[in-house]
Amino acid sequence: MRCTILGGGGFIGSTVADRLLLDGHAVRVFERPRIAPYRKFADSESIEWVTGDFSSVHDVGAAIDGTDAVVHLVSTTLPKSSNDDPIYDVQTNLVGTLQLLDAMAARSIGRIVYISSGGTVYGTPTEIPIREDHPTDPHVSYGIIKLAIEKYLLMHERLSGIRSTILRVANPFGERQRIETAQGAICTFLHRALHGETIDIWGDGGVVRDYVYIGDVAEAFAKALNYSGSENVFNIGSGTGTSLNELIATIEQLLGRAVERRYLKGRAIDVPLSILDNRRACRELGWTPTVSLHSGIEKTLHWMLREMEFPDNSTAQ
Repeated sequence: MRCTILGGGGFIGSTVADRLLLDGHAVRVFERPRIAPYRKFADSESIEWVTGDFSSVHDVGAAIDGTDAVVHLVSTTLPKSSNDDPIYDVQTNLVGTLQLLDAMAARSIGRIVYISSGGTVYGTPTEIPIREDHPTDPHVSYGIIKLAIEKYLLMHERLSGIRSTILRVANPFGERQRIETAQGAICTFLHRALHGETIDIWGDGGVVRDYVYIGDVAEAFAKALNYSGSENVFNIGSGTGTSLNELIATIEQLLGRAVERRYLKGRAIDVPLSILDNRRACRELGWTPTVSLHSGIEKTLHWMLREMEFPDNSTAQ
């Protein structure tokens, strides 16, 4: 299959691209200008790297020409900052996706797999674990836009026949996660701990999230690309909750030493508890998370030690 991955050079996209290449798909990565390929590719790997602006109808159209399926991973905002400029969120993410769907319909491209947010679309849960039919009441613009895009995807499936598979991913973590965006508690905590810096925690550390390893996320995308069943929306998470304090305890265990932590006033945007019910994905996609939290953090730690430079007095034990 010929696949275009929009946002295929980032943390999630690069792992999805590698996974699809393993299946023998021809992969075209669409990234922002001046974003270089994340690794060297073998001659045997069928991959093309193109750049452009997601808001440009011309650039996106060129990126999807001749493709059979689109994997949509682009997001210009983060949950924690999206409320600062909701109009920008709408203009760059929602409008850009509508333009993409029109371009797909014009080219008779029949399949899209979209990454939504299992961590923000539901809001404060009324039951745990959270099923796909749970009420949706996002607290942040990021989640509202993700949910709106979901609705437009389903509308286009009815109107133009574009098969849409929506993956509501929990809190992914692992290799290649960008530290500079401070997105993702695990990588942020590891980075600060390795540099001997204080870890800031919003609230008392009791906030519970569902953390899922990036390799398992990529596996879900590979299976979703070939899915032909009747469902559209899937939770992709570990199905297990872990508090921030428990995360730090695991990091301390792996490092063999205590880390400095500082507790700050809790944030209104943070729901206290979020654990996804992943049974639909397990049943319909044949997908099951295989990497435990401890093993995933250990893999991430080893990647950081290989890829980054640390002060002599703060390396892992």
